[in-house]
Amino acid sequence: MEFFERAFIGLGIFFIVLGVIFILVPLLIKLIPSISIERIPWIILWVYRSNGFIFATSPILIIIGIIYLIWILIKMHYGISI
Repeated sequence: MEFFERAFIGLGIFFIVLGVIFILVPLLIKLIPSISIERIPWIILWVYRSNGFIFATSPILIIIGIIYLIWILIKMHYGISI
């Protein structure tokens, strides 16, 4: 399998896992209201609530994903193999 294909598959799996986490976090928040979201640092979990709508994301995971994508692009451009 070519390097680009492996990197693309790895990135895809990463985003699938990230998506599952993003789906589960709001559901857990809604099902277990005793969880105190305010105590979790905003860089780990950011939650937006409005009129029954809950949106949760993780800025740190987004940053890690962007760094990973940049690393893959640099490796492809300069032909670095690890």
